[in-house]
Amino acid sequence: MPSLFQSSEHAELLRRIESLRPESPALWGRMQVAQMLAHCQAPLRVAIGDLPLERGLVGILFGRLAKMKLAGPKPFGRGMPTAPEFRVKDTRDFALEHRKLVELVRAFGRNGPEGLTKLPHPFFGPMTTGEWDTLQWKHLDHHLRQFGV
Repeated sequence: MPSLFQSSEHAELLRRIESLRPESPALWGRMQVAQMLAHCQAPLRVAIGDLPLERGLVGILFGRLAKMKLAGPKPFGRGMPTAPEFRVKDTRDFALEHRKLVELVRAFGRNGPEGLTKLPHPFFGPMTTGEWDTLQWKHLDHHLRQFGV
């Protein structure tokens, strides 16, 4: 599985983010590219502890099973549910959101496993370093594929 902690894979993901443009069209879904860039920041902020969220009952009941499926080798599918805290419906500035996402991805890779939160994920519960890494990479890859990069 690719890793944001591996320099070559980290660099390739950043290259894909850099190839996005304000007019990049979505191949599926409702988000515009700037909204997607803002959306992708929230899970990274959770992973590094900048956005602590409470666990809900649904996550407590089903989070572990969902984590096992999503952390597997298959890419994320289209139409997956999004946590309300991660939804972006307002208009966003592409340049600002692009810069913020690039900074978060760089910080995630630079800080390595030591930079990850020790708190449980708000939906999936306790996470290993590998699970945090895999789920962040797969989430970013999913949305970059959504915009054709």
